[in-house]
Amino acid sequence: MGKQLTEMLKGTLEGIVLAILLGRPAYGYEITAWLRDQGFADIAEGTIYALLVRIEQRGLVDVEKVPSEKGPPRKVYSLNATGRAYLDEFWANWSFLADRLHHLREGEHQS
Repeated sequence: MGKQLTEMLKGTLEGIVLAILLGRPAYGYEITAWLRDQGFADIAEGTIYALLVRIEQRGLVDVEKVPSEKGPPRKVYSLNATGRAYLDEFWANWSFLADRLHHLREGEHQS
């Protein structure tokens, strides 16, 4: 990923992770692997784990510890009602920005 894309991703990664969790509960490595499969190859696991801690502290997800075959229990994250409301707001903001950027790109900003 280029530097510009990396910077843009930083601003949207929280919403992306919440959208993933809307589909189904997941643990940190699953989320990272899915993102990599979708072409976000440069995302570090540490970035995802730090983001999961933040969204847990903000009450956007519920966490369940699930036994793991290899090592300590895994923390499985699922989106709760507060997280769903936050994700709805994210998509509304995303739509607004995408629309404004589209108009700007098409030259509709000129008088």
